[in-house]
Amino acid sequence: MTTKIFVNLPVQDLQRSIQFFTELGFSFNAQFTDETATCMIVSDNIFVMLLTHDKFKAFTPKAICDATKSTEVLIGLSADSREQIDALVRKAVAAGGSTYNEPQDHAFMYGHGFQDLDGHIWELIFMEPSAINQG
Repeated sequence: MTTKIFVNLPVQDLQRSIQFFTELGFSFNAQFTDETATCMIVSDNIFVMLLTHDKFKAFTPKAICDATKSTEVLIGLSADSREQIDALVRKAVAAGGSTYNEPQDHAFMYGHGFQDLDGHIWELIFMEPSAINQG
């Protein structure tokens, strides 16, 4: 059996978050979507559960971090190219997100990212194929 990952993120406004990520090109699994949660599909084995604060609180006794003030997680996703990263960051900013850093160009590796509407940080990384499997 292939291991799947489900990242759970609290969001202030579920519908607004769904709209934001739809504008970035993500889709959602309707089977796991209601007025309190949605399952965003990142890949065949990676999913992000966007949960209202009340729903999120049902899973943890701890306080929810205000991601606009503190960093609770860095979500890193690989990309197929530098251009794909730049395009997704532009879409995120146009949809109401923001950048938190300048692009990082290390010749063999390129990264940039964005903050979503709730301040969660999404890091996007491209590594030159020739730099992989050398060692």
